[in-house]
Amino acid sequence: MNATSDLTIIEQCRISPPPFTIGHRSMPLTFFDMTWLLFPPVHHTFFYDFPHSKSHFLETVVPNLKHSLSLTLQHFFPFVSNLFVFTVPDHSGLIKKPEIRHVEGDYVALTFAESSADFTDLTGNHPRKCEKFYPLVPHLGKAVKTSDYVSIPLFSVQVTFFPNSGISIGTTNHHSLADATTRFRFLKVWTSMAKFGEDRSDILTRAPPIYDRLIDIPKLDEKKLKETKLESFYQPPSLVGSGGDKVRATFVLARTNIDRLKKMVVTQLPEVEYVSSFTVTCSYIWSCIARSQAKICKDDLEQFIFTVDCRSRLDPPVPAAYSGNCGAPCIVTIKSVVLSGENGFLTAVKLFGEGITKMVNNKDGILKDAEKWHDGFKVPARKIGIAGTPKLDFYAMDFGWGKVKKYETISIDYNSSISITSGRESTQDVEIGLCFPSLQMKAFGKIFNVGLV
Repeated sequence: MNATSDLTIIEQCRISPPPFTIGHRSMPLTFFDMTWLLFPPVHHTFFYDFPHSKSHFLETVVPNLKHSLSLTLQHFFPFVSNLFVFTVPDHSGLIKKPEIRHVEGDYVALTFAESSADFTDLTGNHPRKCEKFYPLVPHLGKAVKTSDYVSIPLFSVQVTFFPNSGISIGTTNHHSLADATTRFRFLKVWTSMAKFGEDRSDILTRAPPIYDRLIDIPKLDEKKLKETKLESFYQPPSLVGSGGDKVRATFVLARTNIDRLKKMVVTQLPEVEYVSSFTVTCSYIWSCIARSQAKICKDDLEQFIFTVDCRSRLDPPVPAAYSGNCGAPCIVTIKSVVLSGENGFLTAVKLFGEGITKMVNNKDGILKDAEKWHDGFKVPARKIGIAGTPKLDFYAMDFGWGKVKKYETISIDYNSSISITSGRESTQDVEIGLCFPSLQMKAFGKIFNVGLV
């Protein structure tokens, strides 16, 4: 067994679907997927109470997770595939679109480990060193570079046992593989397979994953392919070195707080057409972050970037079971001095509402301005992005040990983004995960709590 700090590797294995259930398959990326080619991997960790011995873990959990993952992968072939990015033009002088490719024998790297870290500390909401979480998420695996292409695994899993305390399930995926909706569907099937101890393929009968590339817009594919610097595509970055002085903490906006914020907006800005739980949550968090910054310059700009799911907004609509990425960026920009001011929250809500309304109510369809979607990224500004959505209940992922005790999006550490999910105690609450330097986190916590009194 290999040991690193508080972590001891118990077993490293390769999980494939049952033989001959997938065969050789390939699926080209769309421009929605290619947007994420050069982004860091996505890391999530699910913590569960598991007050049992190591022998019980090895005898029951380990074989069950291996078997249930294998059964699940036969229905979600991209998760057990490799991403192929071509770097040399073909005979026509064009570079072929990247694709997800599966061949018989491909596998998901599954690691079982044991940790002596404090399970109670890791599953709290209070500030904790970001680096404490890095041993709990797996690497994707090494990229393979040839003269014509680069290939890299798309998904990996690590299961960590905390003696007599709990279990964590750490997942890592390349962002071009899936958005939150696709990842949620995969996990729902896997947890069901594990909990009920049998092939639950019947739960997929009504809405199996859809791998047909229903979104085929060559003009946008070509533009995105030209914009993406594929020559720099190789090994995705690692979390090592991302922590520094940063801590992660969780804040909860209860439904009563959200309703109070919405009432404030409706009362003071009756002209705003679009006010939702999501917009008031993001606006409140954003204004608190601006006020927590140590130094604010008059001409500095702040940008908030979030993704709008396009499945139901395309013409014709794409089914909810469509697998891959299907989101459009919505970018809101404001001066730091305004956002951190007395009316920063209300101004942000107005901008969010206008941005969403303009995008989803475009009379020519949501794809009308798709070629300009990413122009806003070029604006020199302090950028904050959103990972996740409160519409998906990740706390409901039950492998048979009960609901999730704590859910963390570890990959926000790469760029100090924000994670958002529905609350553990109530799906009407919103749980916000943040990663900041310790002094800023302390300032943010005070501002956040005072604003809700």
